[in-house]
Amino acid sequence: MIINDYGWDKYFDNEFKKNIIDGIYSGMTAGKDCYLPIQPGRIIADYGQMLRVISNAGELLINRPVRKLDDMQLSVGDWVALGLSQTGSADRPCGPEHSPDAQSTQVHFVLARKTKFSRAAAGIEVKEQIVAANVDTVFLIQSLNRDFNMRRLERYLIAAWESGAVPVVVLTKADCCDDVADKTAIVYNTAPGVDVHAISCVTGEGIEEIRKYFAPGKTIALLGSSGVGKSTLVNTLAGKELLKTQEIREDDSRGRHTTTHRELLLLPGGGLILDTPGMRSLSLWEADTGMEAMFGDIEELTKLCRFYDCKHGNEPGCAVRQAIDTGKLEMKRWESWLKLQKELAHLEAKKEGKLRLQEKQWGKQIAKFQKEFYKGIR
Repeated sequence: MIINDYGWDKYFDNEFKKNIIDGIYSGMTAGKDCYLPIQPGRIIADYGQMLRVISNAGELLINRPVRKLDDMQLSVGDWVALGLSQTGSADRPCGPEHSPDAQSTQVHFVLARKTKFSRAAAGIEVKEQIVAANVDTVFLIQSLNRDFNMRRLERYLIAAWESGAVPVVVLTKADCCDDVADKTAIVYNTAPGVDVHAISCVTGEGIEEIRKYFAPGKTIALLGSSGVGKSTLVNTLAGKELLKTQEIREDDSRGRHTTTHRELLLLPGGGLILDTPGMRSLSLWEADTGMEAMFGDIEELTKLCRFYDCKHGNEPGCAVRQAIDTGKLEMKRWESWLKLQKELAHLEAKKEGKLRLQEKQWGKQIAKFQKEFYKGIR
């Protein structure tokens, strides 16, 4: 089965059958998948209004549903139920002339996700943007030349832990750095317990070490800023050019932005890699689990202060100030925690404001319906 190579497992099989049994969809079945009116498929590329999906019937380019399904925003990596429209019939063998019609294929429902990496969408509107779904491991990519930034890495780690996937830090362009060991040590201190690998796609350093994460059916997502070498890493792991890349700019040692859409690729040796466009910024959407994993020590310190409403300024008995003064807590980490707390509080206020606006709009609609109803029975 094709879909087994793309991560179909017992969890998704049970979810699919449960939806069918619960009566969401039912229909005839036959011995071959090409005769099934409803069958599973995985979204492997997102082109905006079009989605590329893989199923046992092959690859299809389909229209993105106009409305959200099960209140879920579709993303690369999602497993969906496809209603395949066919030109053939059950009494004739399958073949190219009886392949599903991509334009009339519909997405009927989305299977429950194992994991979800998301962020707050850029712009004025308050909404979540799903970056990747059903990912087992997240490679957080930073280059060792001009992109090395621990505050940015903290954000990616928080989002990765929140997603439910396993984070791994991959430091690219080791051939362009003279102090690889020192920078690797800094990352270890920033992300204790997280695997860290320094690699070079030019010399091959560290490449074999990260191949161990790729196994048949397992999905690894590459996340990081523009120009850190994500597409180059995909090509190196594949052993051939699957994605276009561009040379490093000489003026600032950064790679040129290449990837323009999210795409899930099957590697020749097994395993899947999800390449994503570089993100200029990563605004957190949900962060309870991630903040606890990243800043658990600070969370505990705030509970040890003498006063429950301590502002961590000049109050007596402030455990946070004591930790900073004694060197137990770095000022940079404390400032980063404060900045993130402020950002999350602002986001929560915007979410509540949006909810109040929606409730107001719903109230007006209900009042209008009631007015029309009573007008009709008079």
